[in-house]
Amino acid sequence: MKRKDLDRLSRRERQIMDIIYRQNEATVSEVRQAIPDPPSYSAVRAIMGILEDKGLVKHKKRGRAYLYRPTICQNQARESALEHVIQTFFDGSVAGVVASLVDLSDKKLSDDDFARLETLVQKKRKQRKQE
Repeated sequence: MKRKDLDRLSRRERQIMDIIYRQNEATVSEVRQAIPDPPSYSAVRAIMGILEDKGLVKHKKRGRAYLYRPTICQNQARESALEHVIQTFFDGSVAGVVASLVDLSDKKLSDDDFARLETLVQKKRKQRKQE
């Protein structure tokens, strides 16, 4: 499955994938317990089967239960989700995303955080000039 296909998940599929990534591996029962207002056990099991058919999770047997793990590393999933947010909500503008994040969290950002951001921007500018 391609990273791009991660964008085509239903709300419940995304919710379940988020839980599996947070826990690194989980049974259907564990996933169901972590979902607010969860669907039935069989519905969660069916969605897990769909995710497995899509190649996003795989399972191994643990006792009587199946233990599900993601097949795509979390960094790839994170990048895919971020690309989707940038395209969907910011018309492809990375600067718009960064500006929104800084505005939303300016009280949470320390001077060290701002210095790190400035360093990253300067580094990217230098790389662009060298290309």
